[in-house]
Amino acid sequence: MTGLDLPLTPLRFLERSAAVFPDRLAAIDGDRRLTYADLATHVTRLAQAVRASGVRPGDRVAYLASNSSELLAAHFAIPLAGNVLVAINTRLAPPEIQYICDHAEARLLLVDSTHLRRVQLQRKDFRTVTEVIELPDGTAPIVNGATAYASLLDRGSDEALSWEVADETATITINYTSGTTGRPKGVMYTHRGAYLNALNQIVHNGFTSDTRYLWTLPMFHCNGWCHPWAVTAAAGVHVCLRAVRADAMWQSIDDHGVTHLSGAPVVLSTLTSAEQAHPLQRALTITTAGAPPSPAIIKKVRSLGSTVNHVYGLTETYGPYSICEVQHDWEGLDAEDQSALLARQGVGMLCSDEMRVVRTDTEPGHPLVDVRPDGTEMGEIVMRGNIVMKGYHLDPELTSQAFSGGWFHSGDLGVRHADGYVQLFDRAKDVIISGGENISSVEVEQALMSHPGVEDAAVVGVPDDTWGERPKAFVVANADVTSTELIAHVKSRIAAYKTPRDVEIVTAIPKTSTGKTLKTALRADEWRDSTARIQG
Repeated sequence: MTGLDLPLTPLRFLERSAAVFPDRLAAIDGDRRLTYADLATHVTRLAQAVRASGVRPGDRVAYLASNSSELLAAHFAIPLAGNVLVAINTRLAPPEIQYICDHAEARLLLVDSTHLRRVQLQRKDFRTVTEVIELPDGTAPIVNGATAYASLLDRGSDEALSWEVADETATITINYTSGTTGRPKGVMYTHRGAYLNALNQIVHNGFTSDTRYLWTLPMFHCNGWCHPWAVTAAAGVHVCLRAVRADAMWQSIDDHGVTHLSGAPVVLSTLTSAEQAHPLQRALTITTAGAPPSPAIIKKVRSLGSTVNHVYGLTETYGPYSICEVQHDWEGLDAEDQSALLARQGVGMLCSDEMRVVRTDTEPGHPLVDVRPDGTEMGEIVMRGNIVMKGYHLDPELTSQAFSGGWFHSGDLGVRHADGYVQLFDRAKDVIISGGENISSVEVEQALMSHPGVEDAAVVGVPDDTWGERPKAFVVANADVTSTELIAHVKSRIAAYKTPRDVEIVTAIPKTSTGKTLKTALRADEWRDSTARIQG
């Protein structure tokens, strides 16, 4: 190995920040404060403890933990020990957690006390887990055969480890997809990909040593969009938030001088509709993704004095892959037109490759063909390069299918505009085909969200005896608004055939833990009712 081919790894970011800024604040976690020297010491001891626990190089170590300094440390300690981090969605049911641990062949499972109390899982419940370790989270500890975190750390030492890796293409983490359409898939990230996407986030979010990043985004979701590594590289402050509530977010923003946060559009809605909401006293950058944000939500957030970064990606792309870059001439537009432009998914980030929109009718084995850049012809969004997964863990066949034609197929449908910006219209499975016409559920949702009385909206296809299926809307209202009024509003903004005939006012719309609408659940209820009527 020469100086020209030193492997890339995000572990280097903590080594540097701890050496250059040892006394600088690194993390705020409740009443605890950690400097970068403290964080590096914790990481080193944890890495040594994992090694001392019989975990072999390349083995997987799973975490079921809320946003905390312990999970932040794990993003460095587990790969520093030569292992692979598997951060698990904290809202999963015990059988789902068991499946992920077994599929990943995890050797250790570290669990917050709160989640350990909820899932009641023990070592005997797993195929390969040799020890369950309880992480302190401020609640009463559980005694059911789990090892205390302090006892695990006692096995370690402060003896320095090398922050370098031999192979930058080695797996650093495995992130499991939501599994809404089948078994969750294990998406493998590499040291190189994590390093480069962390740089993406630094550049496009504007992370600096003055950054105070509020953890409203789950660290388990795409490794927090690579922000554990990115904020650390910038020597900023991680402000840990275990429960994403409006009051807690606003208190952190005000008390800790938060400069950045991230989340799905539902997080933005929670912020803007909170009784604590107020004009911001300092600059705040909010990065949103997970579902296309409506122009109405973007307008509300900007009205508080916040800058909105709209990014796009998937678990398979380390989180954000593209960003809606703001053009200077947009500033001359009115707020509504600006918000509409900002709602687009944009262009590839600095360390990403280009993002294409290709026709879906290409025969297997033939080159992919791009759609016309007219903002009308719809196709599938495909990506490639360093910010795309290594593959699916233990599933080469599915990996091969995902990379058909040499590009990763997202399953998302969109258009390319004349300026080169991509706009997402729908997931392929969410497009509503009514009487042979394709209807984008996202387009209908954004029409609904433009009404000031609508807080949230979801549109799905429901059975129709004449048209096969038709759109139906579920709306959370923040004012006294009627279905008739909303239907008329939508008709004034989009074609009549796209307008829902039924608008159901509900108190809440089902979401995943990362803020995505569970349209599968809404569809299942509607189609189940239809089947029951037919059978009856």
